[in-house]
Amino acid sequence: MPITKYTKWVPSLLDGLSLEELLDQMSEFLLQSGFQYGFRDVSNPYDLEALRQAIIEKLVEMGKIPESLLQQWLDDRSQGDAQKLDELIDQIIRRLVEEGWIQAQDPAPAPFDENSQGTDDVPAGSARFELTDKSIDFLGFRLLRHLLASLGRSSFGRHETAHFATGVEAYQATKEYEFGDTLNLDISSTLLHAVAREGLGVPLNLEHEDLMVRQAEYESSCSTVLLLDTSHSMILYGEDRFTPAKRVALALSHLIRTQYPGDSLRLVLFHDSAEEVPLKQLARVVVGPYHTNTCEGLRLARRLLMADKKDMRQIVMITDGKPSAITLPNGRIYKNAFGLDPMILEETFKEVATCRKAGILINTFMLASDHYLVDFVKKVTEICRGKAYFTTAVNLGQYILMDYLKKKVQTIH
Repeated sequence: MPITKYTKWVPSLLDGLSLEELLDQMSEFLLQSGFQYGFRDVSNPYDLEALRQAIIEKLVEMGKIPESLLQQWLDDRSQGDAQKLDELIDQIIRRLVEEGWIQAQDPAPAPFDENSQGTDDVPAGSARFELTDKSIDFLGFRLLRHLLASLGRSSFGRHETAHFATGVEAYQATKEYEFGDTLNLDISSTLLHAVAREGLGVPLNLEHEDLMVRQAEYESSCSTVLLLDTSHSMILYGEDRFTPAKRVALALSHLIRTQYPGDSLRLVLFHDSAEEVPLKQLARVVVGPYHTNTCEGLRLARRLLMADKKDMRQIVMITDGKPSAITLPNGRIYKNAFGLDPMILEETFKEVATCRKAGILINTFMLASDHYLVDFVKKVTEICRGKAYFTTAVNLGQYILMDYLKKKVQTIH
């Protein structure tokens, strides 16, 4: 006979805690770009002990625990309330793992035991964690919602143009059927044409010229390459510019996947060279190496776009520095970090011109305001007839989403 055992309810700091809200608040930590590490190697997965401390700090900011308890935990986590707090953090991490938000690498937190010591569950510096696809998708959704809220937009649709086609969505306008049209018949108009030609009677003979089809608004598809500068200057000079860029990329990815299913988005990182990175790896990307090979980034983006058979092709380039490297024909990388090198500029402008000839639009989002960099971006814009936005890490997302969403009301020829 089954027996249910009831125990006395004991209040806990976890009561009413939403993991989704906690992850949203911790997005800056989870999408870190290496800014706080300086020149140290950050290629390893994130440290689980750092996650523990980040969770506690966010719980203080959210008002879940008093700041005095945080100080006790930092001083000595093996006694009293600090020990209980440590055990609660183990429970939060365990829930994050069980619900699929993170993947913990050995040694992972042991099954909770009320007699266990929290400090022994996760040895400091020995355990690692990684974000899962579920958490990355969730962060993209939350970031997109925040950005759209700041724009004052509540809804968005697909890219509309001024052209018409015989698609599935029905509009008032009809046309005579022509060979190649989708047979989306307007029955009423077709019958009226037949009656006007033959008169009212049965049987009613339909001829080819009687057929009328409904017109649907032609909706174009767009292929986008997000070109991110991962040179070391993105985290220098006392400001982290790369983490906001990653946040925007996640939001843009979620927008395209959920609202523009016919569009495609690919991610290219450029530094000493350039490489395509799957979007699901974006949250794990950090800055480095050190130089800016804009030419190679544009070249790789162009090749990817030409492989996509879309109506529109565009490159969204986010950078904060001057081009300081190019890839030579023999594969070697020529670098010059001092000033604007004429040879590097020439090769970069040639690649911009090649993109224009291929019908690829380049929209540049510049995170710096130095006059010589402004002149460089203006020249790129002049060659490709694209657009340039001189923005900051704070309003970068607003500019990029506004630029992308405007295409749904813009006339595209």
